[in-house]
Amino acid sequence: MADQTEISRSITDIAAGADRHDWARVRSYIADTVTTDNTSQWGGDPVTQPAEELVAGWSGFLPGFDSTHHMVTNHSITSMNGDAAVAEADFTATHRIGDDLWTLGGRYTYELTNTGDRWRVTSLTMTALWETGDRGLVATAGQRAAKAK
Repeated sequence: MADQTEISRSITDIAAGADRHDWARVRSYIADTVTTDNTSQWGGDPVTQPAEELVAGWSGFLPGFDSTHHMVTNHSITSMNGDAAVAEADFTATHRIGDDLWTLGGRYTYELTNTGDRWRVTSLTMTALWETGDRGLVATAGQRAAKAK
């Protein structure tokens, strides 16, 4: 039960940290090297990179939104083998600039490793199931965030 609680904390703190722009909090739950797969939404290929690069990417556009809300629910550990685990969670991610919204819903699949002090995400696959609003807000947010630096 303790592992399930700690895995849920890792999943939650990444999403909540991103919404609050608490990049140290986000980074603390991601392994030094992480693979992300957003191909269901954006195409391309999965990316393996240092955690610092992933967090820098997120911090380079998320602050350009007036607000974001990544609600991650229904956490489920699908496998556990020693210090390795796989978990799934459903999500709804709402992004707002002014009165304009872009909302995406789907499922995350996390691969995690226990590093002794906490469970850290080594792989994150986002499976987009639906979206509403203006996907172009992502580019606008990136431009706004770059101007604010």
